[in-house]
Amino acid sequence: MNQTLTGARPLLRAALKQDARNIGPWIALITALSASSVLAYDWVFPDLASRRELSATLGSNPALSLIFGPARDLLTADGFNAWRAGALGTFFAALMAIFIVVRNSRADEDSGQAELLASGVMGRQTRLAVAMLMAAMASVALGVFSWLITVAFGGGWLNSLALSATFTASGLMFAGLAGIAAQIGSDARAANSIAVATLGTVYVVRGYLDASEASASTAWLTPFGWLEQVRPATGNNGWPLLLALGLAVALVATAMTLSAHRDFGQGMIAARRGPARGGMVASVWGLALRINRSSLISWLVAFAGLGAVFGFLATSVSDVFANNPTMGGLIAAGATTEAGLVFSFLVTILQLVGIIAAVFGVQIVLRVYAEEIDYRVEPLLGAALSRPKYLASNAIIAFAGPAVALLVSGTVIGVVAASAEPGIAVGDVVLQALATIPAVWTLVALALATVGANPRVRLAGWLGVVATFVLTLLGPLFKLWDWILGISPLWHVPNVTATNPDWSGLGWVSLVAVFLTIVAFAGFRRRDVI
Repeated sequence: MNQTLTGARPLLRAALKQDARNIGPWIALITALSASSVLAYDWVFPDLASRRELSATLGSNPALSLIFGPARDLLTADGFNAWRAGALGTFFAALMAIFIVVRNSRADEDSGQAELLASGVMGRQTRLAVAMLMAAMASVALGVFSWLITVAFGGGWLNSLALSATFTASGLMFAGLAGIAAQIGSDARAANSIAVATLGTVYVVRGYLDASEASASTAWLTPFGWLEQVRPATGNNGWPLLLALGLAVALVATAMTLSAHRDFGQGMIAARRGPARGGMVASVWGLALRINRSSLISWLVAFAGLGAVFGFLATSVSDVFANNPTMGGLIAAGATTEAGLVFSFLVTILQLVGIIAAVFGVQIVLRVYAEEIDYRVEPLLGAALSRPKYLASNAIIAFAGPAVALLVSGTVIGVVAASAEPGIAVGDVVLQALATIPAVWTLVALALATVGANPRVRLAGWLGVVATFVLTLLGPLFKLWDWILGISPLWHVPNVTATNPDWSGLGWVSLVAVFLTIVAFAGFRRRDVI
Protein backbone atom coordinates (compact mmCIF):
# COMPACT_ATOMS: atom_id res chain seq x y z
CA MET A 1 0.00 0.00 0.00
CA ASN A 2 1.18 3.55 -0.70
CA GLN A 3 2.86 4.98 2.42
CA THR A 4 0.63 8.04 2.27
CA LEU A 5 -2.34 5.73 2.94
CA THR A 6 -0.73 3.54 5.59
CA GLY A 7 -3.19 2.48 8.28
CA ALA A 8 -6.29 3.06 6.17
CA ARG A 9 -7.85 -0.35 6.78
CA PRO A 10 -7.94 -0.32 10.61
CA LEU A 11 -8.94 3.35 10.65
CA LEU A 12 -11.80 2.63 8.23
CA ARG A 13 -13.11 -0.19 10.44
CA ALA A 14 -12.97 1.96 13.57
CA ALA A 15 -14.47 5.03 11.90
CA LEU A 16 -17.37 3.08 10.38
CA LYS A 17 -18.17 1.51 13.74
CA GLN A 18 -18.12 4.90 15.45
CA ASP A 19 -20.02 6.84 12.78
CA ALA A 20 -22.66 4.27 11.83
CA ARG A 21 -25.23 5.83 14.16
CA ASN A 22 -24.83 9.15 12.33
CA ILE A 23 -24.98 7.65 8.84
CA GLY A 24 -27.91 5.29 9.40
CA PRO A 25 -30.64 7.94 9.82
CA TRP A 26 -29.65 9.63 6.56
CA ILE A 27 -29.98 6.38 4.63
CA ALA A 28 -33.31 5.62 6.33
CA LEU A 29 -34.68 9.13 5.65
CA ILE A 30 -33.88 9.16 1.94
CA THR A 31 -35.06 5.59 1.50
CA ALA A 32 -38.33 6.43 3.24
CA LEU A 33 -38.76 9.42 0.92
CA SER A 34 -38.63 7.11 -2.09
CA ALA A 35 -40.54 4.12 -0.72
CA SER A 36 -43.34 6.24 0.74
CA SER A 37 -43.98 7.85 -2.65
CA VAL A 38 -44.66 4.48 -4.25
CA LEU A 39 -46.64 3.26 -1.27
CA ALA A 40 -48.90 6.31 -1.03
CA TYR A 41 -49.52 6.85 -4.73
CA ASP A 42 -52.21 4.21 -5.25
CA TRP A 43 -53.88 5.20 -1.99
CA VAL A 44 -54.05 8.96 -2.67
CA PHE A 45 -54.64 8.70 -6.43
CA PRO A 46 -56.59 5.46 -6.89
CA ASP A 47 -58.01 6.03 -10.38
CA LEU A 48 -56.98 7.48 -13.72
CA ALA A 49 -59.13 10.58 -13.31
CA SER A 50 -57.40 11.63 -10.07
CA ARG A 51 -54.00 10.99 -11.64
CA ARG A 52 -54.83 13.10 -14.67
CA GLU A 53 -55.98 15.88 -12.37
CA LEU A 54 -52.68 15.62 -10.49
CA SER A 55 -50.71 15.79 -13.71
CA ALA A 56 -52.72 18.74 -15.03
CA THR A 57 -52.53 20.82 -11.85
CA LEU A 58 -48.98 20.12 -10.73
CA GLY A 59 -47.08 19.14 -13.84
CA SER A 60 -46.11 22.73 -14.68
CA ASN A 61 -46.26 24.31 -11.22
CA PRO A 62 -43.17 26.56 -11.05
CA ALA A 63 -43.17 26.65 -7.25
CA LEU A 64 -42.98 22.87 -7.02
CA SER A 65 -40.54 22.59 -9.93
CA LEU A 66 -38.23 24.83 -7.95
CA ILE A 67 -38.01 22.20 -5.21
CA PHE A 68 -38.80 18.87 -6.84
CA GLY A 69 -37.70 19.41 -10.42
CA PRO A 70 -39.71 18.74 -13.59
CA ALA A 71 -42.66 16.34 -13.39
CA ARG A 72 -42.34 14.19 -16.50
CA ASP A 73 -44.86 11.47 -15.61
CA LEU A 74 -47.39 11.78 -12.80
CA LEU A 75 -49.68 9.07 -14.15
CA THR A 76 -47.63 6.19 -12.69
CA ALA A 77 -46.28 5.44 -9.22
CA ASP A 78 -42.68 5.28 -10.47
CA GLY A 79 -43.04 8.57 -12.32
CA PHE A 80 -44.51 10.23 -9.23
CA ASN A 81 -41.68 8.81 -7.13
CA ALA A 82 -39.06 10.13 -9.55
CA TRP A 83 -40.59 13.61 -9.23
CA ARG A 84 -41.19 13.66 -5.47
CA ALA A 85 -37.98 11.92 -4.35
CA GLY A 86 -35.58 12.64 -7.21
CA ALA A 87 -34.26 16.16 -6.60
CA LEU A 88 -34.77 16.08 -2.84
CA GLY A 89 -33.11 12.67 -2.56
CA THR A 90 -30.02 13.81 -4.44
CA PHE A 91 -29.85 16.94 -2.27
CA PHE A 92 -30.01 15.01 0.99
CA ALA A 93 -27.53 12.42 -0.30
CA ALA A 94 -25.09 15.23 -1.07
CA LEU A 95 -25.64 16.73 2.38
CA MET A 96 -25.00 13.34 3.98
CA ALA A 97 -21.72 12.94 2.10
CA ILE A 98 -20.53 16.44 3.03
CA PHE A 99 -21.12 15.92 6.73
CA ILE A 100 -19.44 12.48 6.69
CA VAL A 101 -16.27 13.77 5.02
CA VAL A 102 -15.86 16.91 7.13
CA ARG A 103 -16.77 15.15 10.38
CA ASN A 104 -14.23 12.39 9.82
CA SER A 105 -11.41 14.52 8.44
CA ARG A 106 -11.23 18.19 9.37
CA ALA A 107 -13.30 18.03 12.55
CA ASP A 108 -10.84 15.52 14.02
CA GLU A 109 -8.04 18.05 13.56
CA ASP A 110 -10.00 20.69 15.44
CA SER A 111 -10.72 18.33 18.35
CA GLY A 112 -7.15 17.01 18.60
CA GLN A 113 -8.07 13.41 17.77
CA ALA A 114 -6.27 13.58 14.43
CA GLU A 115 -2.99 14.50 16.11
CA LEU A 116 -3.30 11.49 18.39
CA LEU A 117 -3.90 9.22 15.40
CA ALA A 118 -1.04 10.79 13.47
CA SER A 119 1.37 9.88 16.26
CA GLY A 120 0.91 6.22 15.31
CA VAL A 121 1.67 4.40 12.09
CA MET A 122 -0.49 6.35 9.67
CA GLY A 123 0.06 8.00 6.31
CA ARG A 124 -0.32 11.72 5.76
CA GLN A 125 -3.45 11.42 3.63
CA THR A 126 -5.00 8.39 5.28
CA ARG A 127 -7.65 10.26 7.24
CA LEU A 128 -8.96 12.20 4.25
CA ALA A 129 -8.95 9.10 2.06
CA VAL A 130 -10.84 7.13 4.71
CA ALA A 131 -13.37 9.96 5.18
CA MET A 132 -14.14 10.13 1.46
CA LEU A 133 -14.22 6.33 1.22
CA MET A 134 -16.76 6.28 4.07
CA ALA A 135 -18.92 8.78 2.21
CA ALA A 136 -18.63 6.68 -0.95
CA MET A 137 -19.61 3.52 0.92
CA ALA A 138 -22.56 5.30 2.53
CA SER A 139 -23.68 6.58 -0.88
CA VAL A 140 -23.50 3.11 -2.41
CA ALA A 141 -25.32 1.62 0.58
CA LEU A 142 -27.99 4.29 0.20
CA GLY A 143 -28.46 3.43 -3.47
CA VAL A 144 -28.70 -0.31 -2.84
CA PHE A 145 -30.94 -0.02 0.22
CA SER A 146 -33.24 2.52 -1.42
CA TRP A 147 -33.54 0.38 -4.54
CA LEU A 148 -34.41 -2.82 -2.67
CA ILE A 149 -36.90 -1.20 -0.28
CA THR A 150 -38.62 0.80 -3.03
CA VAL A 151 -39.00 -2.35 -5.14
CA ALA A 152 -40.35 -4.20 -2.11
CA PHE A 153 -43.00 -1.47 -1.71
CA GLY A 154 -44.13 -1.80 -5.32
CA GLY A 155 -41.67 0.18 -7.41
CA GLY A 156 -40.44 -1.09 -10.76
CA TRP A 157 -37.00 -2.63 -10.43
CA LEU A 158 -35.39 -0.75 -13.35
CA ASN A 159 -37.11 2.56 -12.62
CA SER A 160 -36.21 2.33 -8.92
CA LEU A 161 -32.63 1.39 -9.77
CA ALA A 162 -32.22 4.46 -12.00
CA LEU A 163 -33.60 6.73 -9.27
CA SER A 164 -31.47 5.18 -6.52
CA ALA A 165 -28.39 5.45 -8.72
CA THR A 166 -28.84 9.22 -8.84
CA PHE A 167 -28.70 9.29 -5.03
CA THR A 168 -25.41 7.40 -5.09
CA ALA A 169 -23.96 9.59 -7.84
CA SER A 170 -24.86 12.76 -5.92
CA GLY A 171 -23.19 11.46 -2.76
CA LEU A 172 -20.01 10.57 -4.66
CA MET A 173 -19.74 13.99 -6.32
CA PHE A 174 -20.25 15.98 -3.16
CA ALA A 175 -17.95 13.74 -1.13
CA GLY A 176 -15.18 14.96 -3.42
CA LEU A 177 -16.37 18.55 -3.03
CA ALA A 178 -16.36 18.19 0.76
CA GLY A 179 -12.81 16.83 0.60
CA ILE A 180 -11.73 20.02 -1.19
CA ALA A 181 -13.65 22.22 1.25
CA ALA A 182 -11.92 20.45 4.16
CA GLN A 183 -8.57 21.61 2.78
CA ILE A 184 -9.68 25.17 2.07
CA GLY A 185 -11.59 26.03 5.26
CA SER A 186 -9.75 27.25 8.33
CA ASP A 187 -11.69 24.77 10.50
CA ALA A 188 -14.48 22.21 10.25
CA ARG A 189 -17.20 24.84 10.58
CA ALA A 190 -15.75 26.84 7.69
CA ALA A 191 -15.34 23.69 5.60
CA ASN A 192 -18.98 22.74 6.15
CA SER A 193 -20.06 26.28 5.29
CA ILE A 194 -18.12 26.27 2.01
CA ALA A 195 -19.42 22.86 0.94
CA VAL A 196 -23.04 23.45 1.97
CA ALA A 197 -23.07 26.91 0.39
CA THR A 198 -21.84 25.41 -2.88
CA LEU A 199 -24.47 22.68 -2.63
CA GLY A 200 -27.22 25.21 -1.97
CA THR A 201 -26.13 27.42 -4.86
CA VAL A 202 -26.08 24.53 -7.31
CA TYR A 203 -29.51 23.36 -6.12
CA VAL A 204 -31.06 26.83 -6.40
CA VAL A 205 -29.65 27.32 -9.90
CA ARG A 206 -31.07 23.96 -10.90
CA GLY A 207 -34.43 24.91 -9.39
CA TYR A 208 -34.50 28.27 -11.13
CA LEU A 209 -33.76 26.73 -14.52
CA ASP A 210 -36.49 24.13 -14.05
CA ALA A 211 -39.10 26.54 -12.68
CA SER A 212 -38.50 29.17 -15.36
CA GLU A 213 -38.82 26.54 -18.10
CA ALA A 214 -35.44 27.47 -19.54
CA SER A 215 -34.02 25.77 -22.61
CA ALA A 216 -33.45 22.03 -22.19
CA SER A 217 -29.74 22.50 -22.83
CA THR A 218 -29.36 24.54 -19.62
CA ALA A 219 -29.89 21.34 -17.61
CA TRP A 220 -26.25 20.52 -18.28
CA LEU A 221 -25.06 23.61 -16.41
CA THR A 222 -25.26 21.94 -12.97
CA PRO A 223 -24.44 18.47 -11.62
CA PHE A 224 -28.05 18.15 -10.41
CA GLY A 225 -29.11 18.85 -13.97
CA TRP A 226 -26.96 15.93 -15.12
CA LEU A 227 -28.78 13.65 -12.69
CA GLU A 228 -32.14 14.90 -13.98
CA GLN A 229 -31.10 13.70 -17.43
CA VAL A 230 -31.07 10.14 -16.13
CA ARG A 231 -34.88 10.51 -16.31
CA PRO A 232 -35.89 7.71 -13.92
CA ALA A 233 -39.14 6.05 -14.97
CA THR A 234 -39.28 7.97 -18.27
CA GLY A 235 -35.96 7.19 -19.88
CA ASN A 236 -33.61 5.44 -17.47
CA ASN A 237 -30.54 6.82 -19.23
CA GLY A 238 -27.41 5.55 -17.53
CA TRP A 239 -24.77 7.55 -19.34
CA PRO A 240 -25.17 10.84 -17.38
CA LEU A 241 -24.15 8.81 -14.32
CA LEU A 242 -20.77 8.24 -15.98
CA LEU A 243 -20.33 12.00 -16.26
CA ALA A 244 -21.13 12.34 -12.54
CA LEU A 245 -18.67 9.57 -11.71
CA GLY A 246 -15.96 11.30 -13.73
CA LEU A 247 -16.53 14.55 -11.83
CA ALA A 248 -16.40 12.67 -8.53
CA VAL A 249 -13.04 11.12 -9.42
CA ALA A 250 -11.65 14.52 -10.47
CA LEU A 251 -12.82 16.16 -7.23
CA VAL A 252 -11.36 13.38 -5.07
CA ALA A 253 -8.02 13.63 -6.89
CA THR A 254 -8.00 17.41 -6.38
CA ALA A 255 -8.77 17.02 -2.67
CA MET A 256 -5.94 14.53 -2.20
CA THR A 257 -3.52 16.84 -4.01
CA LEU A 258 -4.49 19.82 -1.87
CA SER A 259 -4.18 17.69 1.27
CA ALA A 260 -0.58 16.88 0.42
CA HIS A 261 0.31 20.61 0.42
CA ARG A 262 -1.70 21.81 3.43
CA ASP A 263 -0.31 22.40 6.91
CA PHE A 264 -1.82 20.14 9.55
CA GLY A 265 -4.57 21.91 11.51
CA GLN A 266 -4.63 24.86 9.10
CA GLY A 267 -6.74 25.67 6.08
CA MET A 268 -5.52 27.03 2.79
CA ILE A 269 -7.58 30.10 3.73
CA ALA A 270 -5.99 31.10 7.02
CA ALA A 271 -8.14 32.09 9.95
CA ARG A 272 -8.05 35.78 10.77
CA ARG A 273 -6.31 36.73 14.00
CA GLY A 274 -8.46 37.94 16.84
CA PRO A 275 -8.34 41.53 18.13
CA ALA A 276 -5.75 42.56 20.70
CA ARG A 277 -8.49 43.84 23.02
CA GLY A 278 -11.82 42.40 24.04
CA GLY A 279 -13.91 45.07 22.38
CA MET A 280 -17.42 43.87 21.64
CA VAL A 281 -16.81 40.41 23.11
CA ALA A 282 -16.22 41.91 26.54
CA SER A 283 -19.99 41.57 27.09
CA VAL A 284 -22.08 38.45 26.69
CA TRP A 285 -24.23 40.22 24.08
CA GLY A 286 -21.20 41.09 21.99
CA LEU A 287 -19.76 37.61 22.44
CA ALA A 288 -22.94 35.98 21.10
CA LEU A 289 -22.94 38.36 18.13
CA ARG A 290 -19.25 37.70 17.45
CA ILE A 291 -19.71 33.92 17.53
CA ASN A 292 -22.51 34.13 14.99
CA ARG A 293 -21.25 37.09 12.95
CA SER A 294 -19.89 35.09 10.03
CA SER A 295 -23.05 33.03 9.76
CA LEU A 296 -25.24 36.13 9.96
CA ILE A 297 -23.39 37.86 7.15
CA SER A 298 -23.31 34.75 4.96
CA TRP A 299 -26.98 33.98 5.45
CA LEU A 300 -28.11 37.56 4.83
CA VAL A 301 -26.15 37.67 1.59
CA ALA A 302 -27.66 34.32 0.62
CA PHE A 303 -31.18 35.56 1.35
CA ALA A 304 -30.62 38.64 -0.76
CA GLY A 305 -29.51 36.37 -3.59
CA LEU A 306 -32.53 34.11 -3.07
CA GLY A 307 -34.76 37.16 -3.20
CA ALA A 308 -33.32 38.15 -6.56
CA VAL A 309 -33.68 34.63 -7.98
CA PHE A 310 -37.23 34.18 -6.72
CA GLY A 311 -38.20 37.69 -7.80
CA PHE A 312 -37.05 37.06 -11.36
CA LEU A 313 -38.83 33.71 -11.28
CA ALA A 314 -42.07 35.41 -10.25
CA THR A 315 -41.85 37.67 -13.30
CA SER A 316 -41.92 34.64 -15.60
CA VAL A 317 -44.84 32.74 -14.09
CA SER A 318 -47.60 34.79 -15.73
CA ASP A 319 -47.03 32.99 -19.03
CA VAL A 320 -47.03 29.65 -17.25
CA PHE A 321 -50.38 30.45 -15.63
CA ALA A 322 -51.80 31.60 -18.93
CA ASN A 323 -50.86 28.28 -20.54
CA ASN A 324 -52.27 26.26 -17.64
CA PRO A 325 -55.38 27.91 -16.13
CA THR A 326 -56.16 24.88 -13.95
CA MET A 327 -52.80 25.04 -12.25
CA GLY A 328 -53.08 28.78 -11.87
CA GLY A 329 -56.43 28.39 -10.17
CA LEU A 330 -54.99 25.84 -7.75
CA ILE A 331 -52.23 28.19 -6.64
CA ALA A 332 -54.34 31.31 -6.64
CA ALA A 333 -56.97 30.02 -4.20
CA GLY A 334 -59.60 32.30 -5.72
CA ALA A 335 -57.47 35.00 -7.37
CA THR A 336 -58.73 35.96 -10.82
CA THR A 337 -56.37 38.72 -11.97
CA GLU A 338 -52.87 38.20 -13.27
CA ALA A 339 -51.44 40.17 -10.34
CA GLY A 340 -53.46 38.02 -7.94
CA LEU A 341 -52.04 34.86 -9.49
CA VAL A 342 -48.49 36.17 -9.23
CA PHE A 343 -48.95 37.27 -5.63
CA SER A 344 -50.39 33.88 -4.70
CA PHE A 345 -47.27 32.36 -6.20
CA LEU A 346 -45.19 34.79 -4.11
CA VAL A 347 -47.00 33.60 -0.97
CA THR A 348 -45.83 30.07 -1.74
CA ILE A 349 -42.31 31.32 -2.42
CA LEU A 350 -42.24 33.22 0.89
CA GLN A 351 -43.33 30.05 2.69
CA LEU A 352 -40.30 28.35 1.19
CA VAL A 353 -38.09 31.29 2.21
CA GLY A 354 -39.57 31.01 5.71
CA ILE A 355 -38.57 27.34 5.93
CA ILE A 356 -35.02 28.24 4.90
CA ALA A 357 -35.01 31.04 7.48
CA ALA A 358 -36.08 28.51 10.11
CA VAL A 359 -33.04 26.40 9.19
CA PHE A 360 -30.92 29.50 9.81
CA GLY A 361 -32.49 30.06 13.24
CA VAL A 362 -32.26 26.41 14.32
CA GLN A 363 -28.59 26.39 13.34
CA ILE A 364 -27.93 29.34 15.65
CA VAL A 365 -29.82 27.67 18.50
CA LEU A 366 -27.94 24.40 18.16
CA ARG A 367 -24.66 26.30 18.28
CA VAL A 368 -25.53 27.10 21.89
CA TYR A 369 -25.25 23.41 22.72
CA ALA A 370 -22.15 23.04 20.52
CA GLU A 371 -20.43 25.69 22.63
CA GLU A 372 -21.58 23.83 25.73
CA ILE A 373 -20.11 20.45 24.76
CA ASP A 374 -16.86 22.21 23.82
CA TYR A 375 -16.68 23.34 27.47
CA ARG A 376 -16.87 27.05 26.67
CA VAL A 377 -20.11 27.77 28.53
CA GLU A 378 -19.26 26.54 32.03
CA PRO A 379 -16.38 29.06 32.52
CA LEU A 380 -18.75 31.88 31.58
CA LEU A 381 -21.43 30.74 33.99
CA GLY A 382 -18.81 30.22 36.68
CA ALA A 383 -18.40 34.00 36.89
CA ALA A 384 -21.15 36.57 37.51
CA LEU A 385 -23.05 35.72 34.32
CA SER A 386 -26.53 34.29 34.95
CA ARG A 387 -28.00 31.46 32.91
CA PRO A 388 -31.03 33.42 31.63
CA LYS A 389 -28.80 36.24 30.46
CA TYR A 390 -26.48 33.86 28.60
CA LEU A 391 -29.36 32.07 26.90
CA ALA A 392 -31.09 35.37 26.09
CA SER A 393 -27.99 36.68 24.32
CA ASN A 394 -28.15 33.77 21.89
CA ALA A 395 -31.94 33.55 21.68
CA ILE A 396 -32.23 37.17 20.53
CA ILE A 397 -29.87 36.48 17.63
CA ALA A 398 -31.71 33.23 16.81
CA PHE A 399 -35.00 35.13 16.56
CA ALA A 400 -33.68 38.34 14.99
CA GLY A 401 -31.50 36.69 12.32
CA PRO A 402 -34.28 34.82 10.48
CA ALA A 403 -36.63 37.80 10.83
CA VAL A 404 -34.13 40.18 9.20
CA ALA A 405 -33.32 37.55 6.56
CA LEU A 406 -37.01 37.20 5.69
CA LEU A 407 -37.41 40.96 5.38
CA VAL A 408 -34.31 41.25 3.20
CA SER A 409 -35.46 38.47 0.90
CA GLY A 410 -39.06 39.74 0.86
CA THR A 411 -37.97 43.25 -0.02
CA VAL A 412 -35.76 42.08 -2.87
CA ILE A 413 -38.51 39.79 -4.17
CA GLY A 414 -41.02 42.64 -4.02
CA VAL A 415 -38.78 45.12 -5.81
CA VAL A 416 -37.88 42.69 -8.59
CA ALA A 417 -41.44 41.38 -9.03
CA ALA A 418 -43.01 44.85 -8.96
CA SER A 419 -40.64 46.06 -11.64
CA ALA A 420 -42.13 43.58 -14.11
CA GLU A 421 -45.68 43.25 -12.75
CA PRO A 422 -47.28 46.67 -12.03
CA GLY A 423 -50.11 45.04 -10.09
CA ILE A 424 -47.68 43.84 -7.40
CA ALA A 425 -46.94 46.31 -4.60
CA VAL A 426 -43.60 46.06 -2.82
CA GLY A 427 -45.31 46.92 0.46
CA ASP A 428 -47.66 43.94 0.14
CA VAL A 429 -44.77 41.54 -0.38
CA VAL A 430 -42.89 42.97 2.61
CA LEU A 431 -46.06 42.73 4.71
CA GLN A 432 -46.43 39.10 3.67
CA ALA A 433 -42.85 38.47 4.76
CA LEU A 434 -43.61 40.15 8.09
CA ALA A 435 -46.64 37.91 8.55
CA THR A 436 -44.44 34.86 7.99
CA ILE A 437 -42.04 35.76 10.80
CA PRO A 438 -44.15 34.47 13.77
CA ALA A 439 -44.46 31.07 12.07
CA VAL A 440 -40.68 30.91 11.63
CA TRP A 441 -40.17 31.96 15.25
CA THR A 442 -42.31 29.01 16.36
CA LEU A 443 -39.88 26.58 14.70
CA VAL A 444 -36.90 28.39 16.21
CA ALA A 445 -38.59 28.36 19.63
CA LEU A 446 -39.11 24.60 19.35
CA ALA A 447 -35.38 24.10 18.84
CA LEU A 448 -34.65 26.53 21.68
CA ALA A 449 -36.95 24.60 24.02
CA THR A 450 -35.12 21.33 23.34
CA VAL A 451 -31.68 22.86 23.84
CA GLY A 452 -32.77 24.72 26.95
CA ALA A 453 -34.73 21.93 28.65
CA ASN A 454 -33.37 18.65 27.27
CA PRO A 455 -30.57 18.69 24.67
CA ARG A 456 -30.85 14.92 24.21
CA VAL A 457 -33.96 15.52 22.09
CA ARG A 458 -32.53 18.49 20.17
CA LEU A 459 -33.11 16.56 16.94
CA ALA A 460 -36.75 17.59 17.39
CA GLY A 461 -35.74 21.06 16.21
CA TRP A 462 -34.76 19.71 12.80
CA LEU A 463 -37.76 17.39 12.72
CA GLY A 464 -40.00 20.42 13.18
CA VAL A 465 -38.48 22.07 10.11
CA VAL A 466 -38.78 18.88 8.04
CA ALA A 467 -42.39 18.32 9.13
CA THR A 468 -43.27 21.92 8.25
CA PHE A 469 -41.68 21.52 4.82
CA VAL A 470 -43.60 18.31 4.13
CA LEU A 471 -46.95 19.59 5.39
CA THR A 472 -46.67 22.99 3.70
CA LEU A 473 -45.59 21.86 0.24
CA LEU A 474 -46.85 18.28 0.06
CA GLY A 475 -49.73 18.20 2.53
CA PRO A 476 -52.30 19.75 0.15
CA LEU A 477 -51.06 17.43 -2.59
CA PHE A 478 -51.96 14.39 -0.48
CA LYS A 479 -55.30 15.95 0.50
CA LEU A 480 -54.59 15.80 4.23
CA TRP A 481 -57.18 17.00 6.71
CA ASP A 482 -57.00 20.60 7.89
CA TRP A 483 -56.14 19.59 11.46
CA ILE A 484 -53.03 17.81 10.16
CA LEU A 485 -52.05 20.68 7.86
CA GLY A 486 -52.53 23.01 10.83
CA ILE A 487 -49.54 21.40 12.56
CA SER A 488 -47.40 23.46 10.22
CA PRO A 489 -47.05 27.03 11.56
CA LEU A 490 -46.89 28.33 8.00
CA TRP A 491 -50.39 27.00 7.29
CA HIS A 492 -51.75 29.73 9.57
CA VAL A 493 -50.09 32.59 7.67
CA PRO A 494 -52.83 34.39 5.69
CA ASN A 495 -52.56 36.03 2.30
CA VAL A 496 -52.34 39.68 3.33
CA THR A 497 -54.00 40.84 0.10
CA ALA A 498 -57.14 38.77 0.71
CA THR A 499 -60.39 40.65 1.29
CA ASN A 500 -60.68 39.57 4.92
CA PRO A 501 -57.45 37.84 5.99
CA ASP A 502 -57.83 35.61 9.06
CA TRP A 503 -55.17 36.60 11.60
CA SER A 504 -56.47 34.43 14.46
CA GLY A 505 -54.37 31.39 13.50
CA LEU A 506 -51.22 33.48 13.43
CA GLY A 507 -52.08 34.76 16.91
CA TRP A 508 -52.24 31.23 18.25
CA VAL A 509 -48.95 30.38 16.54
CA SER A 510 -47.35 33.38 18.26
CA LEU A 511 -48.61 32.15 21.63
CA VAL A 512 -47.06 28.74 20.98
CA ALA A 513 -43.72 30.43 20.21
CA VAL A 514 -43.90 32.38 23.48
CA PHE A 515 -44.76 29.21 25.45
CA LEU A 516 -41.84 27.25 23.93
CA THR A 517 -39.47 30.12 24.71
CA ILE A 518 -40.61 30.11 28.35
CA VAL A 519 -40.01 26.35 28.46
CA ALA A 520 -36.49 26.92 27.12
CA PHE A 521 -35.56 29.43 29.81
CA ALA A 522 -37.20 27.47 32.62
CA GLY A 523 -35.43 24.29 31.56
CA PHE A 524 -32.03 25.96 31.15
CA ARG A 525 -32.23 27.36 34.68
CA ARG A 526 -32.63 23.86 36.12
CA ARG A 527 -30.71 21.38 34.00
CA ASP A 528 -27.06 20.45 34.34
CA VAL A 529 -24.60 22.21 32.05
CA ILE A 530 -21.71 20.23 30.60
